[in-house]
Amino acid sequence: MTEKPSENQSHHVKRSEIIDYQTYEDHRAEIRSKVFEIKKPRRIHLGENLTFLFENHETIRYQILEIMRAEKIARESAILEELSTYNNFLGKSGELACVLLIEIEAESDRKPLLESWMGLEKCIYLLDQKGNKIFAQHDSTQVGDRRLSAVQYLNFATEEPAIALGCTFGDLAGEVELSKEQRNALESDLAATLA
Repeated sequence: MTEKPSENQSHHVKRSEIIDYQTYEDHRAEIRSKVFEIKKPRRIHLGENLTFLFENHETIRYQILEIMRAEKIARESAILEELSTYNNFLGKSGELACVLLIEIEAESDRKPLLESWMGLEKCIYLLDQKGNKIFAQHDSTQVGDRRLSAVQYLNFATEEPAIALGCTFGDLAGEVELSKEQRNALESDLAATLA
């Protein structure tokens, strides 16, 4: 039997917040609309190829509900497994979580670029308001021997609000200043992890 996931982290999704997939279906349009608004300021583009999707309690809860709906998950052990998986992605206190999507338009360019961009995951950072670069922690299973996965799961361990997002990797190097709305969204998410 799967153990109940730790609910010690205040920003993690609790079992009591997960409704069954049939009830979710009844409220899906309303929940999706709310979550899409939450996601807007948490989607950050850096150059042409890098899109960051910062996650929080509500976006992760939504993903759990969506996977339960898609796979018609009703068994308690399977629900607890999804909770554990997604909550692990949210990280610990003082961590911001995001998904990095590496977007390569031409199919023929995908493999050679993902091979040439090995090491990119170690070069992503948040710039905090004190001017410190906080480099991302990455999931090593998302990096193969010969090429990078086009989807990377990243965490930034910080207690200071972010003002910019950047990359130091070769031709992808650059930095984007966060808008006020983006800064406020990430600051709110960070505060939730520290509560």
